[in-house]
This record gives sequence, structure tokens and C-alpha cells, in this order.
Amino acid sequence: LIYQILHLGQFWDSELNESLSISQKNGLMSANVGDTVVLVCFKKDDVGVMFSWYKQRFGNIPQLISTMYKYDRNATFYHEFKDNPRFSVEGGQGKNNLMIADVELSDSGTYYCGSAYGNNVEFGQGVILIIKGKAQPVSESVQPGDSVTLNCTIHTETCAGVHSVYWFRHGSGESRPGVIYTHGDRSDHCEKSPVAGSPTQSCVYNLPKRNLSLSDAGTYYCAVASCGEILFGNGTKLDLDFQGNYFYVFHQFTITEFYRRHILMCMVRTSEKMRSTLRSDTFSRCERYHHCHKDSK
Repeated sequence: LIYQILHLGQFWDSELNESLSISQKNGLMSANVGDTVVLVCFKKDDVGVMFSWYKQRFGNIPQLISTMYKYDRNATFYHEFKDNPRFSVEGGQGKNNLMIADVELSDSGTYYCGSAYGNNVEFGQGVILIIKGKAQPVSESVQPGDSVTLNCTIHTETCAGVHSVYWFRHGSGESRPGVIYTHGDRSDHCEKSPVAGSPTQSCVYNLPKRNLSLSDAGTYYCAVASCGEILFGNGTKLDLDFQGNYFYVFHQFTITEFYRRHILMCMVRTSEKMRSTLRSDTFSRCERYHHCHKDSK
């Protein structure tokens, strides 16, 4: 997963698509719980007898979702996708579109479209599907020329270890977010709780943005790979105008899991006049990519 995120720029390079006979809409795709999504795949040439879809949960091997022969009307589904009415495939005329209705948080993962002919199997570049909760990004205004710091703080009680933090920006009019910065596998920003005997540690990661211009407007997301899962914030939207006030935003998100608790806080601050808001919401939960030991509670 970390390799995939760090190389999303390659995923979005249209030149790579030209070398493949499978055309799969790729990159990063997000949806809210309850939405219907369509993962588009098209075979450019007439070669290919069987089409397929695979899902790769974060940190696991790909799992077969469906297969469909070229001239069949219906796809065959496997594993937990079998007899699941939320999943369907639209075929015919080179199409192999996977439709997922009423999406759930567990639908997050990387989806690959495949085509088989004889002993040859070809796959598309994959699309990373992120399912988010219902909460919407908080919108705030700043003035061009301001300097702000995006701050991502993680509190963990178990499986502290290292954290990989990724920053995404989704600009106005852009079809999908892009990676703008990563903190990879580092724990030097972490401090243990001053409370004696407490297992909690805090890790803080900053993304400074100086001398803001109109091109910096957009929604900024913090994503944290920690303790077997990927957590995505609901985002902070920066609107730049010439009338905006300085601001301070503090978001707290609490995630209750089977084995432990994570709290991820994102804030935006400036050095001048500040006002603050506090809001609780839930992070999107993605699948585990390594084992975590059970909390003692």
C-alpha cells in the first residue's frame, strides 16, 4: 500500500495507459458511505476471452471478485462477493465495469481489472477506492500571502510503532486528489505521555504552507498508516480571498476499534488573530495490513 500511495503520480500518468490494451480509470477514487460507485474498465482490442476483477485489501494479496467470459451476459462472483447484491458487472462490447451499490467502509481497497487469453493475463493499473464517512470537510477562508501550518497529531494507546503520514490536496476543478507530501516510517516526532504508566504516545506531523496564493486553494487531507490500517481525515478546505480572517481550526476524530483506540487531530493555525472550533467525527476505517496485538482492556 505504501508503495502504491507513494507512486500515485505514476498511476495518474496517462502515458502509461497508452501501453496497455486494458483501459482502466485509475488513481484515487473516493466516495461516501451509501454511495454507488462504478469502476470503469474497457478492453481496447478484440483479444481476450475472460475478464475479471480483483480487490487488494491494504497489505494483503489480491482476491478474486468476479470473472466473465467475453460473450456471457452475467458475471460469476467469488468469496464474500458471491450472492452479494451490492456487486454487479456490466459487460459487452469490451466493457468490464464493476458497480458497487451502497458502499461500506470495508469496500476500501485497490481494484484491478484483468483480461485473460490463453496463457496471457493482463491487468489494468488499478484504482484505489477510499470510502469515507458522512462528515464533510470544514471550510475556512484565508488571505493570499498568509502562512499556515497543517498539523496532524496521532494519539495511540497500543501498537504505537512507526507511522507513515501522507498529505493529499484536492484542488478546485481537479478530478482526483494528488499526493503533495509524505512522512515515511518515522517515529522521531513522537513523545510518550507524561502521565506515569500511560501507554499513550503522541506523534505530530506538520505541513507548512507559506505565502499562500490562489493556487493553494483546495481541500487538504491527512492519511495515516498505523497499527494495521489506514485512516483518512475528513479534510480541511482552504478558501483564499481578500476579505478572509486569520483562523485556527482544531478537529478531533475518535476511532473505536476492536482492539484499541486511535485519535487523530488535524489543525490549521496562523500567527495572528485566531478563533477556534472543535468538532468530533469519525475517520474512514480501512483494512489491516499487519497484525496488532489485543488491547489489555
